[in-house]
Amino acid sequence: SEQLDRWTGLGRMVAVKNDNVNMRSGPSLDKDVLWKLGIGFPLKVLKKNGKWLQVKDFEGAVGWVHKDVVSRSGHMVVKAQKKNKGKINIRKKPSTKSKVVAKAYYGVVFKTLEQKKGWVKVENGKVTGWIKRSLLWGF
Repeated sequence: SEQLDRWTGLGRMVAVKNDNVNMRSGPSLDKDVLWKLGIGFPLKVLKKNGKWLQVKDFEGAVGWVHKDVVSRSGHMVVKAQKKNKGKINIRKKPSTKSKVVAKAYYGVVFKTLEQKKGWVKVENGKVTGWIKRSLLWGF
């Protein structure tokens, strides 16, 4: 549909709408499942083939998903691997001086609420707070 074409342009970001979505080796249901993706997982669109999108994840892995399992709802994934046991800080306000309200591990997915001056306000379950944009991948 035309509406889909507007947001699945090359280089655009999409996020997985459901849990246990199959990422396949090619643009067809009979292609091998490479891995399963969780809800909210952000992906970069590389190309289109009919109703299928070739996508890349934050680690650079490439595969295919059906257009019906993704949306333009903003999500981010933690890409930083910190030395302190891999956890990054989630803060009350967008400042490194602000109180740490929680921590997140590499690969954790968050819903994007707001972006401001190099910071992203995120939400995952009951946790809401700010993370430095440089520690995240997504939109």
